[in-house]
Amino acid sequence: MTAKKLLTIDESSLPEGWKGSTLADVAGYIQRGKGPKYIECSDLPVINQKCIRWFGIQKEHLKYVDPEQWNSWGEERYVRVGDVLWNSTGAGTIGRAALVKNLVPGEKYVVDSHVTIIRPKSIDPQYVHYWIMSPAVQGSIESMQSGSTNQVELSKSAVEALPIPVAPPEQQKSIVAEIEKQFSRLDEAVANLKRVKANLKRYKASVLKAAVEGKLTEDWRKQHPNIEPAASLISRTPAPPRPNRWNSRSKDVILGHSSLAVGNPGLELPSGWTWAPLVDIARMESGHTPSREHPEWWEGEVSWIGIADAREHDGRVIMKTLQHTNKDGLANSAARLLPSGTVCVSRTASLGYVVVLGRPMATSQDFVNWIPTGAVTSEWLRVVFSADREALRRFGKGSVHKTIYFPEWLSIHIGVPPILEQVQIVAEVDRRLSVIEELEATVEANHTRAERLRQAILSQAFTGKLVFDALRERPA
Repeated sequence: MTAKKLLTIDESSLPEGWKGSTLADVAGYIQRGKGPKYIECSDLPVINQKCIRWFGIQKEHLKYVDPEQWNSWGEERYVRVGDVLWNSTGAGTIGRAALVKNLVPGEKYVVDSHVTIIRPKSIDPQYVHYWIMSPAVQGSIESMQSGSTNQVELSKSAVEALPIPVAPPEQQKSIVAEIEKQFSRLDEAVANLKRVKANLKRYKASVLKAAVEGKLTEDWRKQHPNIEPAASLISRTPAPPRPNRWNSRSKDVILGHSSLAVGNPGLELPSGWTWAPLVDIARMESGHTPSREHPEWWEGEVSWIGIADAREHDGRVIMKTLQHTNKDGLANSAARLLPSGTVCVSRTASLGYVVVLGRPMATSQDFVNWIPTGAVTSEWLRVVFSADREALRRFGKGSVHKTIYFPEWLSIHIGVPPILEQVQIVAEVDRRLSVIEELEATVEANHTRAERLRQAILSQAFTGKLVFDALRERPA
């Protein structure tokens, strides 16, 4: 087992005038909060771990102390401006800190037993907060904490012993000012990236909407007036056998989007298109999970799609899965091997993920699977089901987690273009979406770069390099 390496400061490497110290030396008060008796609402709010964010206190997560306990808090336990509040327990939240920048006159707050108050006395509180935020400290949290995996904590003694490089007071102010200046620039850049990402999401939705409305191929239809209408091809293509549950089909009519509904909505479609029951142009298949009590059924060559696979490959062709079953697993369950080209749609709690099989696979019971006939392409079904996830949710039942049950699936109708137009639409959709995906990848890369820059700024700040470099860049 590798020993945890504690954070240390090499004073010989610090700039002139700096010194190594500890939080105990620079804080007048370090104390964990108390576990209060809670009440729905009172005049004494409790700041808990959820409230504490790097940017400040999120008051919507406040809890409240029962009035009968108010007198048990000494004056020093009330939060003050300049306090640094440090989450001190719990995997996932431990190590996050907030600086108390202002308080409304007359308001009082305490912290619960999962939060430590650090009250700087001879050092800039913002300097301390940024030091705790720095990679040096955040990368050392694991070595500082004690306890088991889910019950980890930063003890008071560990907090007190945390080393801190202390710059002279004027340099502390300069360091804080430079960090905030550079963080402000980064925040503006990140905000711009978020706007671009939101715009790309809207553009993607508009592309898919235009696809299922036939607007992407308006000019194409004018140039190809003599192609076979969809209704003609459907009429001469053998329909799959009716599913066993056919008599349970829904009699409702529920519009999803322009080319998707439960029942026939009778909406006008572009020239050459037609509404068709999905069961007439694709064979419906379900999925199943081989028993987990037989691990030998989960060692094999048959790819088996679960929700995690659909989430990762949503809207695309899937070639590999996280789990695999085998012939015995299929033989001893209702799972079945589906051919490549099958379109799988998640229908339960994680509703609306869509994948197309790139090779034969099986699925869990969370999916309804469609094997197209010659009247419709797999890729057109992918576009129809991917166009608007909220449209699919309208077909579901359940107040919290919606599920689309088989009576609704048996009554699904889709707008079907002529087969050549299906190919044309899908090609145009994929062309545009590929551009969007490239832009989204660029945005994500820049967002990651911005966060790395944020960490680099903090690293440089506590070696003195950030301020010294800024001074050198100023004009003489």
